Amino acid sequence: MKTIFPDSLSGKTVLTLAHVVGMVDMVALPIWVGALMQHYQYSASQAGITVTLFLLGVVLSSGFFAPRFNRIPRKVATASGFALGAVAFFFASQLTVAVSSFQTLALLHAVAGLGVGCALTFTHGSIGRSSNPHRLFAVVNVALGIFAIFFLGGMPQLIAHVSASILFTVIACTMALAALVMALAFPEMKTEPTFRSEHISTEKLRLPKASWFVIGVVVCLTLNQSMVFAFVERMGTERGFGIERVNGVLIALGLVNLTPGLLAAMLQKKWSPVAVGIAGPIGQASLALIMSSTAVFLPYAVSVSLYVFMVIFTHNFLFGLLSQLDPSGRASAATPAMMMLGACIGPALGGALVQSLGYQGLGWAACVVSVVAVLAMFQVRRYLPTPASALPAVSAHA
Repeated sequence: MKTIFPDSLSGKTVLTLAHVVGMVDMVALPIWVGALMQHYQYSASQAGITVTLFLLGVVLSSGFFAPRFNRIPRKVATASGFALGAVAFFFASQLTVAVSSFQTLALLHAVAGLGVGCALTFTHGSIGRSSNPHRLFAVVNVALGIFAIFFLGGMPQLIAHVSASILFTVIACTMALAALVMALAFPEMKTEPTFRSEHISTEKLRLPKASWFVIGVVVCLTLNQSMVFAFVERMGTERGFGIERVNGVLIALGLVNLTPGLLAAMLQKKWSPVAVGIAGPIGQASLALIMSSTAVFLPYAVSVSLYVFMVIFTHNFLFGLLSQLDPSGRASAATPAMMMLGACIGPALGGALVQSLGYQGLGWAACVVSVVAVLAMFQVRRYLPTPASALPAVSAHA
């Protein structure tokens, strides 16, 4: 069989599938939490904790595997990770749709997270070792947006006509498919990295200080994303906007999500990742305040539709910057850990805020987190190794 590399069409296709399946929480979060609250009759805290355990599993798994990215067979690890996620979600789909299933369902979410975290680590690390990580990351996010349209458009109807457990059945099937494809065709790295030949023994290099602050910004972005986005479906329904209009907003969100990857690819050499990293959290906080405070449908609809866009677009530039700062692929391999570290805290924190302060508390909390992100981004600018790194032509592999 011909060897597949990340820069080949086959390699890009396989990595795209792995990214879309592994990042299902980015798309499914409002339906996921909404189904647990509405059909399983979980409280906001219980629903948040359940999803948080999945995301925590991703964090722990990615944190373990990312430093070992260049020492573990990537094909086996990725296929095995998705297979474990598929098995866990299959068993989750067999549980009774009732609050009595809470403990078992939560445990299965944690197990699934461990598998998905492993698979995503080797997926994102491989993207980071491609010839143009910024562009390829943009492409896989466009694919995620396409998937979101079908998922957000069809899943509420499936749940309404079948059962809430169909959510876990669908996720299990997609992960089983991904496991099979990864086992057959996951791309291999070239023996000698061509993207930064001047670096020797990259495994022994320490990550530069700027990388850690970039990671901190990603954590803040995803914390706000999951904390607020997990409750947008309940937020709209409980304010009387109607389930049909709320579902329409989620479909519109899927359409909007087609654009951030495309725009990020087009603007790669025109916009500085530092400037985008500062503006992104500010925009995110503004949208969170609007959707969590308004009692009018139109502002709610617009802010929800743009909310995920803000994260994907900003993260695309930060991913490219990280790949430039660390040519070994370890930092980009840790993408699931940094994303899910924020994301795993978000649902549980959001549930606690909703129960104690109401939905408006989510908006104000998002503002606090965004301030931290902006301050971290100023530190990134301070610690960049050369002034040229802050210029628009930031990609290491243009």
